Amino acid sequence: MADSSAPTPMPAPHRRRPRYAGKNPRRFEEKYKEHNPQRYADTVAKVLASGKTPAGTHRPIMVAEILEVLTPQPGELAVDCTLGYGGHAQEILARIQPGGKLIGLDIDPLELPKTEARLRALGFDPDLFTVQRSNFAGLPQVLANDFGARLWSQTQPQHAEHDKSAAAGAPHTAALQPGADVILADLGVSSMQIDDPARGFSVKLDGPLDMRMNPRRGQPASALLGKIKPAAFAEMLVENADEPYAAVLAPVLAGKVFATTTALARAVRAALPRLDEEAGDLSIRRVFQALRITVNDEFSALDTLLRNLPACLNPGGRVAILTFHSGEDRRVKKAFADGLRNGLYAGIAHEVIRPTADERHANPRSAPAKLRWARRAA
Repeated sequence: MADSSAPTPMPAPHRRRPRYAGKNPRRFEEKYKEHNPQRYADTVAKVLASGKTPAGTHRPIMVAEILEVLTPQPGELAVDCTLGYGGHAQEILARIQPGGKLIGLDIDPLELPKTEARLRALGFDPDLFTVQRSNFAGLPQVLANDFGARLWSQTQPQHAEHDKSAAAGAPHTAALQPGADVILADLGVSSMQIDDPARGFSVKLDGPLDMRMNPRRGQPASALLGKIKPAAFAEMLVENADEPYAAVLAPVLAGKVFATTTALARAVRAALPRLDEEAGDLSIRRVFQALRITVNDEFSALDTLLRNLPACLNPGGRVAILTFHSGEDRRVKKAFADGLRNGLYAGIAHEVIRPTADERHANPRSAPAKLRWARRAA
């Protein structure tokens, strides 16, 4: 019998959202919907209908085209090298079931747990989907560890059927292969990172000049810019962003201290007073791009991925890479062409695939995207 004298537990007190000045929140930290967009489907739908990306989310680019070139099949092992918001991964996961598995890699320690939670909520348990906080340059080690785990799992006597087949000498590991059947890499920066001013990627929102994909490692963009020499910075602007005004910008910006993103943006515009607003905006974006690539060592990581890709693919395996500027695309194009010439790939994309006009209109952030693919030789 229940003890009627036991005290009744008090309900948790209701916590109001922090108040903000004015009718609508202005600071990103106050915009509660951007921090939990899944709860506000109506608002997200309205933003999408207007041709914009809801802040705090990311719209996967060229999904249909990627699925067409990768042709994920049930039972295959797939790797999303840049998990991001998980949009591409979700579509691939649906197509490799039953029996398939996807490994999601991402270096961002802030966004990766959120994406894992979203995909777990959709029913993708650890047998179907695992995550690794890793740069895609570490893909060979990730696949080696996964193969070892699968090999160990299949050699353990887990049930009677396994014991019977073991007694008969059946090759339990015959179907296992050390590589992946499907690999996707969506390069660049995600909308979640751009939209959060605290990450320092945005050219419009005021925040610390940081730009690190992993804010717990390395130096922020402000420290890099404060130490670099003009000649080296000019070279960086050309190599990383094809900036036509590199010689003008380098002596004005290199070695200077800019604590915030907007301070750097104003300095770029002031250094190019004859440019109209649109041309000035382009130069600002290119300066930010050049710094971001260097801060995160993106080209080195991409070169490592491209060098290791053939060995990471099973025979007949497919890879697709989305790039967002010429420096990335040149590297992918050359690596795929070299692989085809050397017999490592059986086929590659000879022409770049771009978003359709409808997608560019609905999602302007997709406009610079270029898709290339390759298929491993048998």
